[in-house]
Amino acid sequence: MRGISFEIPNEYGKWLPNILKPIDCKEYNWIIGAGEEYKLQDNDLVSLFPDDVDILKGKELLQFIDTTEPQYIIFADLKAFPLESNLLEIDSYEDFLISDCELILLIVDSVYTSLYCKDVETLNELYANASSLNVDSLTYITDDNNFSKKLKVR
Repeated sequence: MRGISFEIPNEYGKWLPNILKPIDCKEYNWIIGAGEEYKLQDNDLVSLFPDDVDILKGKELLQFIDTTEPQYIIFADLKAFPLESNLLEIDSYEDFLISDCELILLIVDSVYTSLYCKDVETLNELYANASSLNVDSLTYITDDNNFSKKLKVR
């Protein structure tokens, strides 16, 4: 098992904190890849993450994603590395396997969500959590059904 995939509704919500709920985000440094994540603030969409930020400590990540404002995610590319580990760009599943990265969250076209995780127990917790969110098309990503060559949203 490589990960899980599912579809979230194309609507405002709190998808990032809800999807990552089983993860102790504070235990990681997060690479924030090219994405389009917004929050609704004063009836206007504003960027969820500052433009000049590409790495966040877990506590900082939570400050951005665990807000009261509804969020709208078009693309998201979040990669979790244990504290004190080497942060490297991950382009493929093979890169992921040989890196210190433990978790990858990708959302494409506001709906299509993939989570790659090295730890099987954590992966099962993420699956159970996604199931509780009533997402569509929830399935495990395996060697047989993983057709994605890149682990990036763009």
